[in-house]
Amino acid sequence: MADVKFTEDHEWIRIEGDVGTVGITDFAQEQLGDIVFIEFPESGAALSKGDQAGVVESVKAASEIYTPVTGEITEANETLVDAPDTVNTEAEGSGWFFKIKISDMSELEGLMDEAAYKEFIA
Repeated sequence: MADVKFTEDHEWIRIEGDVGTVGITDFAQEQLGDIVFIEFPESGAALSKGDQAGVVESVKAASEIYTPVTGEITEANETLVDAPDTVNTEAEGSGWFFKIKISDMSELEGLMDEAAYKEFIA
């Protein structure tokens, strides 16, 4: 089973080998409401932990997406361009935003596991 970690900015990252799949949490999509647009990082972009990696816009607000780790963007979830509302129904599944090749695995140690994240949002 893949390891999943969470950030205080309500992103999740599912780690498989040295690649992380990143999205926003179910809690975050509930706070945002109906999602209407998502801006992704470009494939090949090198980002450092905490860098803005995109924007998610809902009927209520626009919110930045930050990368939870340093690495290189390998893929964006292009299906969300035409169906951004997928994030509302599958935030922690097929509503992922991008994949990143992780350059420093030790950065994952500073992120929360699911139990700690649930406590954080309680």
